[in-house]
Amino acid sequence: MPENTTPENATPRSGAPDGGAGAAAPRPDLGDAADRVAALVAEIRDDELGSPTPCEDMSVGALLDHLMGLTLAFRLAAEKVRAPQGEDGAPPPGPGEPSADRLDPAWRSELPVRLDALVTAWRSPAAWEGEAEAGGVVMPAEVMGLVAMNELVVHGWDVARATGRPYACAPETADGILVFLRQTAEETGGQGAPGLFGPVVPVPGDAPPLDRAIGLAGRDPAWRP
Repeated sequence: MPENTTPENATPRSGAPDGGAGAAAPRPDLGDAADRVAALVAEIRDDELGSPTPCEDMSVGALLDHLMGLTLAFRLAAEKVRAPQGEDGAPPPGPGEPSADRLDPAWRSELPVRLDALVTAWRSPAAWEGEAEAGGVVMPAEVMGLVAMNELVVHGWDVARATGRPYACAPETADGILVFLRQTAEETGGQGAPGLFGPVVPVPGDAPPLDRAIGLAGRDPAWRP
């Protein structure tokens, strides 16, 4: 990533396949959301790892640990790699709660690599077909891909807000997660989804799509440390 690249001016990847006449509707591309996270990672200082974030009880370091885990989990989901089952048929225990103490010392170099691998995995048409599993949860692959993109955008925004940096994503990325989060809010009655996001925070209907998406994800777009 070039020096002094910020989440607001990072150049998105452009490798998503184009659809020709008669082609199926293009799948969402995770490249833009991943680029924004990678740009943030390049700027975060060690003295910012303990800073609070919009994620309740989670520091910047813990959130980075979470991103390290989810980028791997959602890549494996795209590749249709199922978690091994125990003798009783239950999935193995997860990695536990995200923690700054457990953050890989090589996160600055490793997280961008995992982001690249995640984007590449979800650019395969096969990734969006059938079912996918992440964290012991199985769901339609087309939904799993949207969850992955949502995680990148929302947690990218979390990190940016926590460290006082700007955050922006491409209009199609914001619109994509807005549709997904609106549907989720309708399904949960606005009460949020355990393990994903909290209750909806009201945001004016004429607010930018990203702000409305952030509100649907249980965050206040005006949050500051």
